[in-house]
Amino acid sequence: MFVVWGLVAVAPIVIPGILLAAWIIASGADTHIAAAFEGRTLRTVLVASLIGAITPVCGVTVLPLMAGLLAAGLPLAPIMAFWLSSPITDPAMLATTAATLGLSFAIGKTLAAFGLGLFGGAVTGLFAKTPWALNALRDNGLVRQLSAARCGAALTFDPWVWRTKSRRRSFGTQFWATARLILICLIPAFAAEYALNAALTPGALAAYVGEDQWWAIPAAVFVGAPAYIDGYAALPLTRGLIDNGMSEGAAMAFLVSGGVVSIWGAMAIAPILKLKPFLLYLALAVLGSLAAGYIFEWVV
Repeated sequence: MFVVWGLVAVAPIVIPGILLAAWIIASGADTHIAAAFEGRTLRTVLVASLIGAITPVCGVTVLPLMAGLLAAGLPLAPIMAFWLSSPITDPAMLATTAATLGLSFAIGKTLAAFGLGLFGGAVTGLFAKTPWALNALRDNGLVRQLSAARCGAALTFDPWVWRTKSRRRSFGTQFWATARLILICLIPAFAAEYALNAALTPGALAAYVGEDQWWAIPAAVFVGAPAYIDGYAALPLTRGLIDNGMSEGAAMAFLVSGGVVSIWGAMAIAPILKLKPFLLYLALAVLGSLAAGYIFEWVV
């Protein structure tokens, strides 16, 4: 039931992402978007980080869009920047965080999202010419279906995809390929989330992330992140942990890492990313979360 309701809950935000990914391929917009990103890594990383930090896009929502853009040939660096920054916060989350944990947490979380995206995109840009960065997607049936939906190698842009039979077929193929990918990724991911949250309780976590423990912030990242449920649900949980002795730096690390290092988020991208970009994603997320926790602890 948890898995079923989890899929129902994310459907309103996942389906638009699938539709957008299918439209990008069927309309021919992928070629133009990829061309716009060529040779402008720093600018695109900066823009992607900023957009990711302020738009209401969670990790599940961005999965079909990012998979489609990678299949269309977009550079990994700006996609990594957006992928890292987008799940952490958005305007509604900013207001809810301020109401639940205070303004300092809300501002710190937004800055952490932007900084993590910028850091991740910049580091990824250093590997832009490596074979695994140029072709970050796995070579399997799921990914091949994402790329097979194009109407042709050189497709002119036409936003009205329903007007021609070939574009309608391309749209349908892309939509169902992405929807199948989402279901295959999310069903075991939600099951893992349920199992972890059933095993880990706030009381058990608080014992490892107290104010007097030097390992509080690393523990919040490596222990707390897999137990992360939802951005909004995590706020009262975090407040309870702070009331039970969690340091504020560990709380920030917990909030930031939960959006990008959660077990279901990692499982959702593992089937489509090659090992090296997947490990880079995890390393950037962990390092960025640790940095956010230590900086927030020091500043506040």
